[in-house]
Amino acid sequence: MSDSTWQDRSNGSQAEAAQPADAEQPHFRRSVGLFPAIAVNMIQICGVGPFLTIPAIVAVMNGPLAVIGWICGAILAMADGLVWAELGAAMPGAGGTYLYVREAFQYRTGKLMPFLFVWTAMLSIPLIMSTGIIGFVQYLGFFLPNLTPWQTHAIGIAVVALVVFALYRRIESIRALSAVLWIIMVLAVGLTTAAAYSDFHLSLAMSLPPDAGNIGKFFTGLGAGLIIAIYDYAGYNTTAYMGDELKNPGRVMPRSIIISILAMMVFYLAMNIGVIGTVPWQDVAKSTSVASLVVSRNWGHAAASVVTVLILIAAFASVFAGLLGGSRVPFYAARDGVFLSAFGKLHEKHNFPHVALLVMGVVTAAGTFFDLTTVINMLVAVAVLLQSVAQIAALTVLRRRQPQLVRPYRQWLYPLPSLVALVGWLYVFYATDHQSQILSTGWVVLGLIAFVIWARVAKQWPFGPKHVREAFIERQNAGTGH
Repeated sequence: MSDSTWQDRSNGSQAEAAQPADAEQPHFRRSVGLFPAIAVNMIQICGVGPFLTIPAIVAVMNGPLAVIGWICGAILAMADGLVWAELGAAMPGAGGTYLYVREAFQYRTGKLMPFLFVWTAMLSIPLIMSTGIIGFVQYLGFFLPNLTPWQTHAIGIAVVALVVFALYRRIESIRALSAVLWIIMVLAVGLTTAAAYSDFHLSLAMSLPPDAGNIGKFFTGLGAGLIIAIYDYAGYNTTAYMGDELKNPGRVMPRSIIISILAMMVFYLAMNIGVIGTVPWQDVAKSTSVASLVVSRNWGHAAASVVTVLILIAAFASVFAGLLGGSRVPFYAARDGVFLSAFGKLHEKHNFPHVALLVMGVVTAAGTFFDLTTVINMLVAVAVLLQSVAQIAALTVLRRRQPQLVRPYRQWLYPLPSLVALVGWLYVFYATDHQSQILSTGWVVLGLIAFVIWARVAKQWPFGPKHVREAFIERQNAGTGH
């Protein structure tokens, strides 16, 4: 962030921060019900992820033991999802984690935590979308095996542009498109799974390697496998970033999170077991387009072509859903005076955050030039530091600081899911490669430096007074329903 950026933000930050929650600004339309909310989550969870990463998790977990990786990933996702469910149902707004850390940590550190979250989100969210584009181009290789590097990059940029164009419209049309893309995603997973089970061999699915009983090697592989699995489950929180657009968010938000995780766990387990039951897991581990391999082997090249097209559409859908939810993060931050005011603007005609969408689209395109494995490891490391762990702490802090806040959903068996999620995320961070740990920590340090400079110019804490404002309690007391 440049000096001019901090200066621009400082010019209007205090005025914007002082605006009431119901200021006369355009609001999102509450038009997304339970099914489209589940669809958006499932599109983002699946996308092209498992079609790319099944070979990787099979390789690190030694074949059939990959099932344990998927189950552990689902447990961590569900435990963390219950954190999202309580926070999102109680504070439904456009911003997700940004809202939760803003409300929880404002009492001691002012705007530090929301600033740091947005600092990382402007990179991490679109880079996650970049992995979908990378996967899209990789599966496109089934039809165009001789693409040069510059051609693959050009195709990736073109696909990002198409996604942004698809999102450049009203939420009502996006809702209908989400439902269609969800059906295509289910077809891609379902046909791949059906093809695998059409020539399924239990002996292949249960073919354990000789060293399967080595506990040390198992836990090493589990760490690497859990990184892959949690990346593939990522997206169950997409609806939390669009809380202002959900009908009855106190009911829709937690249900969309829980149902989408359970549904995708079933899909993943069925597909993984089917794949290693039709192709020796050693061959699966070496494949670059495992779905095309399985369908081609059992149903022929023509059927594999159809499934590959569906996977390409599913990859597009994952980027679509991710940018849909992610673009709301800098929008809400700007409205709250913690980011550039330009990001707080809604499109005059269609009421969506077009500036944030365009900027994140550019970052997504830039991310397609990086290696997939490196991107996944760094994204996971960053997410653990400034989203997952911070959000678990936020839930506990808010229960103590804002006990009067209405919570339509309260975490089941609290605090057990929070503790399970905390232990799981710390284990995942430990399992990421050393380079990713250094890079993610370094980016946080840069964010701290950026915050100090911004706070100095904008006269925010620690160079000015803290502005404590319990926004959702204010809305609750005012009965606005927003």
